[in-house]
Amino acid sequence: MNGRTDGRASGQGRVYQASGDQHIVEHHHHGPSWAGPDTVRSPALGRTPLVLRDRVELMDTLRAAVAPGTGGQVHVLHGLGGCGKTAVACALFAHATADGGRVGLWVNGSDTTSLRSGMLAVAADRGATEGELTAARSGLRAAADLVWDRLDGSDRPWLLVIDNADDPSVLRDGGWLRSSPRGTVLVTSRQSAGRWWPGARLLQVGVLPRADAAQVLRDLAPDAGTAEEAEEIADRLGRLPLALTLAGTFLAHQVISPWTLTEYGQRLDIDLIDQGAVGLAADSRHLVSSTWELSLDAVARQGLPEAQTLLRLLACWASDPLPLSLLAGLDLGTDLPAGRVEPALRGLLDHSLTELVPGPARSLRTHGVLLDSVARGTPAAQRGQLAAKAAELLLRMLPETPERGIEAAPFRPLAPHVLALLRRVSAGGGVDLPVVESAAECALRLAVNLHRSGDSASALAVGQQAVDLARARLGDDHRLVVRLRQRVARTLRRLGRYEEAETLARRTLTDCERLFGPKAPDTLESCVVLALVLWTDGREAEGAALMRRAVDGRIEVLGPLHPVTLRARYIILELLRGPELARELEGAPALVRACADTMGPDHTITMGAELNYANALFYAGRAAEALPRARRAFEAAERRYGPDYQITLASRSLLALTLGAVGEFPEAVAHMEAVVERRSRILGPDHPWTGDSVANLADLRASRAPAR
Repeated sequence: MNGRTDGRASGQGRVYQASGDQHIVEHHHHGPSWAGPDTVRSPALGRTPLVLRDRVELMDTLRAAVAPGTGGQVHVLHGLGGCGKTAVACALFAHATADGGRVGLWVNGSDTTSLRSGMLAVAADRGATEGELTAARSGLRAAADLVWDRLDGSDRPWLLVIDNADDPSVLRDGGWLRSSPRGTVLVTSRQSAGRWWPGARLLQVGVLPRADAAQVLRDLAPDAGTAEEAEEIADRLGRLPLALTLAGTFLAHQVISPWTLTEYGQRLDIDLIDQGAVGLAADSRHLVSSTWELSLDAVARQGLPEAQTLLRLLACWASDPLPLSLLAGLDLGTDLPAGRVEPALRGLLDHSLTELVPGPARSLRTHGVLLDSVARGTPAAQRGQLAAKAAELLLRMLPETPERGIEAAPFRPLAPHVLALLRRVSAGGGVDLPVVESAAECALRLAVNLHRSGDSASALAVGQQAVDLARARLGDDHRLVVRLRQRVARTLRRLGRYEEAETLARRTLTDCERLFGPKAPDTLESCVVLALVLWTDGREAEGAALMRRAVDGRIEVLGPLHPVTLRARYIILELLRGPELARELEGAPALVRACADTMGPDHTITMGAELNYANALFYAGRAAEALPRARRAFEAAERRYGPDYQITLASRSLLALTLGAVGEFPEAVAHMEAVVERRSRILGPDHPWTGDSVANLADLRASRAPAR
């Protein structure tokens, strides 16, 4: 065959021309010949921090690990996503390579492919031949053995950083994580469970201190505001380095009309924070709104999908330490059965999505930005169910009618969680009104518990915030909002803020009469509150008239032996003076017996009746009869409530006055001096009750002085 054949080739193609029979076999390999990282000699970071803030103690520990002559160590930096583990590793890398004379090697450990290619690149850097690397890639030689042979034989000491090793099984499969006398290994991971890191030293990386967190913002946006404004925004961002960096970057990149820190705070939400991820939005590790999803996905892959439901429940509460006892007996049906709560919690702990708080009270702490992000991402269909369960668990821990003088310690830690729940449900978002009412009931019970424990400042803070939050969904006329206002008025009186207490108590009484009628229990309770305010402010007659109305109304509606009726009946003994008091005294012994028979001899209502009977005897001019009762009342109160409780101090003050009235001045002065000291310390020197005690002490001392 004659003739000419024209052909053209491109790329890796070939053109063959032949005469006769030919058999040609050709293999084409497409794509790059090297799929590994471009370098292992520098950190693979989306952004490098300008300055590493705080971390002084942690960096001292890590610098010692790369000091000359050290080796054979594995350190694991673990913590919540976005807490700055990689930034710490980057700082150590710079120190080890610039000042420590070490070779720095950086590998991405987030998945098997990245880890394998990175570690083989490390082997190449440390002298592995192309033939050895080819054998390792093709499976003819154990890849990890090759890497560690080359690291063991390195001519220079090294620091190997394995970053983002959030799934430790990636390291375990194939034996990639080892130690060598020639160098130090540093791993960053969200996984904190010690079982994954045998022989390694675990170092937790947390959020920044307040001043350092504020300085991160000022490093990035120095002209955006003052140090105080930066500290306020840092607190709202939970002092999480990722959130701080994104916020500072956002402020720094504005051109036309830059915001101040104050303006940023006014618009602050998760979406706004993420706008600081300039050029990095494709990587979920650089977004606050999605960085937690990496950890939740890892927990789910371990067979714990219920962990997401548990985290969504935790997001109903606050970032403050949460008592673990709150989760006892938790059951959310198929989404989170009771038997899966413990494993789900362990999964969250192991992946640094929450942490245990050291101390005698076993608690959990979950970062606030994480909780806000999770709450925002919770499906609307689940929000009501989760919020209802959150309220149910809180109500279970808060007594409905607590005794006076109870220790406040079990209740104070619940305050931020009660208010956070009420804040979330009051904002709407598909939560039904009964759930809002349950959250408001939690706040009411908490305020009552704090008030009766003697922690008036906390009770006032909870009550006032709860009123503002609850009225947003329930309205000012809702019964629970009215009861919260009653509690606030009581606490304002306890704190000596009589004018504010009277204004609120009068308004609440007027509203109760309009909403519920003149003899409704809530209306009569408002009468009691206003009566006590007026009496304490020196208007005994007006206060006594209101208390008489409360007593008569409660007898008619609830009966004479109902606990709240008995309490109103003995309170009026304290308010009356003159002939009215003399008439009421006639029935006082029978009232004390009725309290003892109905409530028990050691009940706080019986104790209150005994104290007020002694008080009435004293003000009726029968000090000798009052003295033994006053002494018993003081001893019982001190035994029941402790020496600093207000009922104890009131009974001690009465004892001192009664002793003075019968001429026992030395003992009277000693008791009143103790009252003055304790009230000055607890209530402050400017509180009206402290002032009354100081005046009484002066009178007793003057009466004790011999006549000249």
